[in-house]
Amino acid sequence: MSDSSVPSTGVEIRLASRPQGWPTHDNFEIAEAPVARPGSGQVLVRNKVMSVDPYMRGRMSAAKSYVAPFEVGEPMDGGAVGEVVVSNSEQFTTGQLVLHSLGWREYAVVNESQATAVPDEAPPSTYLSVLGMPGMTAYVGLMDKAEFQAGDTVFVSGAAGAVGSIVGQLAKLNGAKRVIGSAGSAEKVRHLTEELGFDAAFNYKDGPVAEQLRTAAPDGIDVYFDNVGGDHLEAAIAAMNDFGRIAACGAISQYNVTEAQPGPRNMAHFVTKRLTMRGFIVNDNGHLKREFFEHVAPLVREGKLRYEETTVDGLRNAPEAFLGVLRGDNTGKMIVNI
Repeated sequence: MSDSSVPSTGVEIRLASRPQGWPTHDNFEIAEAPVARPGSGQVLVRNKVMSVDPYMRGRMSAAKSYVAPFEVGEPMDGGAVGEVVVSNSEQFTTGQLVLHSLGWREYAVVNESQATAVPDEAPPSTYLSVLGMPGMTAYVGLMDKAEFQAGDTVFVSGAAGAVGSIVGQLAKLNGAKRVIGSAGSAEKVRHLTEELGFDAAFNYKDGPVAEQLRTAAPDGIDVYFDNVGGDHLEAAIAAMNDFGRIAACGAISQYNVTEAQPGPRNMAHFVTKRLTMRGFIVNDNGHLKREFFEHVAPLVREGKLRYEETTVDGLRNAPEAFLGVLRGDNTGKMIVNI
């Protein structure tokens, strides 16, 4: 595509208002915006695929967090892969695919320092899933923060999601004694045990999580990878063996509540069992990026590590895709094809 053939406007999704409780379509605005031309050291990217992730719910709020909130009336952003259509950078040429953080729009002007060339050895969407932020989150949380060791029994909540599904497989591939997952439907439970190799899984909607976890892990657990919080965290603490480790990645059960929720009622176990729990943000762990890629990319290439993607077509459907993530509609990574 030449500079002269770039359209004058493109679609972008803006935050229309801050949600109270569960977000709705009214919190989003679909707008046409002028397509800017890149300045020196910049590229114009036509986005191909973009990511919608649970953490974005926090950015819809004005509350202080580890990442700046979305601004009302402004386009949202997030991981995306697109094609360079105009380049004023010596680092990138037209036609090249790049990974960047200006999703939620058709066209983005990206500084060369904030774009990463994407190899063509795997589909572009994988750099938003198993070879991207979710994959690295799984690797960092399990291997570094939870200090996984061969022989551990591992419990993963949100196990059919983009991160959890990779956590469980990495644990099995690295010598876990037993891997257990929780998910929100019978089909997802079947997917975990029959397709991803989990030793056991349960539908948290079928009964108390603590009871189902005790049945699935009669000898207790050594590692808990927490994507959910709430009753899952309390159940995991109760099931922990001595010196157990918890990697706190997310708490999706809390993201849309309007009143503060009580914490786990069994925190005394941290003392009696000598437990540790570490919260983490994957962006703080750039020093592990090469290690992650060297460990995970061959597993994907050889077909030993499976990844699933749930796809939604059309940028205008991105809000619904995002709401679907919060509802748990996705198996694996939710991807929007732009």
